[in-house]
Amino acid sequence: MIGRLNHVAIAVPDLEAAADQYRNALGANVGAPQDEPDHGVTVIFIELPNTKIELLYPLGEDSPIKGFLEKNPAGGIHHICYEVEDIIAARDHLKETGARVLGTGEPKIGAHGKPVLFLHPKDFNGALVELEQV
Repeated sequence: MIGRLNHVAIAVPDLEAAADQYRNALGANVGAPQDEPDHGVTVIFIELPNTKIELLYPLGEDSPIKGFLEKNPAGGIHHICYEVEDIIAARDHLKETGARVLGTGEPKIGAHGKPVLFLHPKDFNGALVELEQV
């Protein structure tokens, strides 16, 4: 059911410093910051030959990344994102297997302009999983 690894998301305490590190130290192709108010984050995507890194920074007081950074002040891996062909079919199959979909269970539009869902980390070995329809 899952396809390619779309991205690995890293929550960071300083978005520009993290972007500069990838740009200058690693020579990566670093995109521009984009606010995602529906998700409470500002993101920067780093393009790699085989996937992407998504840098996450809190946007607003209710950002889920704010709480993550309070627990992990240096930042850290926040989630992994897999591609799926049909997000509704994937959601329904996962629910049938006992996996919990976070939020309302209805997809939201993510940073790439495509529907996304998040799955409870307790159901996936402690990893928060995002599914993105391609």
